[in-house]
Formats: sequence, structure tokens, C-alpha cells
Amino acid sequence: MSLIDSNNILLREQLGKGPGVVFTTEEQTSKDFYAVHFVTESRVSAITIDNLTGEDALLTIIPAGTVIFGRISAITMTQGVAIGYTEHDERAGQ
Repeated sequence: MSLIDSNNILLREQLGKGPGVVFTTEEQTSKDFYAVHFVTESRVSAITIDNLTGEDALLTIIPAGTVIFGRISAITMTQGVAIGYTEHDERAGQ
């Protein structure tokens, strides 16, 4: 995830115009998601969000329709369907 994006890039990303990954219980590691949208009720068993403390509180059942924003580098679910959205301009780490 780049540190500074133009308004156009941010809007495109918020509207889901960038690349994404649909996943279920397959472990997602070494990712750079800026948002995860839980399509169905999901149970999160592990999550790593850079620059965030207390993410253990998210190891629970997440209601369908919930979106978590942050620099998510890993997530594992034991049930559910989610979409992880990645950087549109592919300038991760800048």
C-alpha cells in the first residue's frame, strides 16, 4: 500500500476498481490488502494488521457486509467468504 495516493487512485480503490482476491478458508499470507469485505458471516481465526494494536479482538464471528480497513498482511478464516482488495496502482511499500 503506497503511503500517498492521488484522490483518483483512492476513489478507484474504494469503489473496488483495483485487483482483489475472493477467499474462503484458505490462509491468506504475504498480502497487502487495504480492505477486506466479508460477503457472508465469517469466523476469523488469525489476522495481522500492520500499525494496529488489539487485532486479537477481531478473532471472532464477523457479520456479513462488514468491511475492515487497514494494511492487512495476513488473514485466516475457518468459515465464510471474503474479498481482499489490493493496491490499485501496484505501488505497495512506497
